[in-house]
Amino acid sequence: MSRQEPQTKGQELEIDRYRVQQEPFYAEVGGEVGLFTIAAQTCMPVMLKGPTGCGKTRFVQHMAYRLKRPLITVACHEDLTASDLVGRYLLKGDETVWVDGPLMLGVKHGAIVYLDEIVEARKDTTVIIHPLSDDRRILPLEKKGQMVQAVDDFLLVISYNPGYQSVLKDLKQSTKQRFMALEFAYPPREIEARVIEKEAGVTAEQAQRLVTLGEKVRNLRNHGLEEGVSTRLLIYAGQLIRQGVAPARACEAAVTKPITDDPDMQRSIAELVKAIF
Repeated sequence: MSRQEPQTKGQELEIDRYRVQQEPFYAEVGGEVGLFTIAAQTCMPVMLKGPTGCGKTRFVQHMAYRLKRPLITVACHEDLTASDLVGRYLLKGDETVWVDGPLMLGVKHGAIVYLDEIVEARKDTTVIIHPLSDDRRILPLEKKGQMVQAVDDFLLVISYNPGYQSVLKDLKQSTKQRFMALEFAYPPREIEARVIEKEAGVTAEQAQRLVTLGEKVRNLRNHGLEEGVSTRLLIYAGQLIRQGVAPARACEAAVTKPITDDPDMQRSIAELVKAIF
């Protein structure tokens, strides 16, 4: 087992780059802050489940700030390799040096490592998190023949969208059953309105209208719409409205066009916008 060496000043400065400097606004919905805090205190890995744009990433940023831990976020994709996460040897001048990847940085220095949309990564890549997400809390470093023990403040967090995955991109049970799960949905009406008002800088009335639009557009999922509108897109619409863009144009640019290419569906959403605004 590899023992952790004392951090040098350079290492401390490197990990400090990942600290969240200002508190991100987050409105708690159902006790998730307390559960995440306990998970962090007991070194319990956390899985966040929920639709796109419902606040999973903002929640992790908020918790990293509250817990005073660095946050290293990795956007997973199909070309992500184990070396991308763990590290690799690189040429530096005339010598070959080892450079830690984001996962290794978190393991060594006690950061929250957030693997966003974990199902997008290759299965031979995600398997390396298994020994980190059980009671061993170790990261195999095959290229150096080491097993690196995670420090106490290290916390592994993953996220995925259960409603948007294909059969080929499901999360294996052997992975799921290593994590405590927090399930996210779009916030209740009063909370979502508060979030939009705060984040977009619009009036309470405008925020309520945007929430109404969001609810009605999400109901169109029963009529052929592939994905409902996210809170994030409603905030974008609010920001455009605050800058003087007409509501119909703002909602077209920030809501209608991003979520559907179908002309009939776009007309249906345009009618909703006209009725609400």
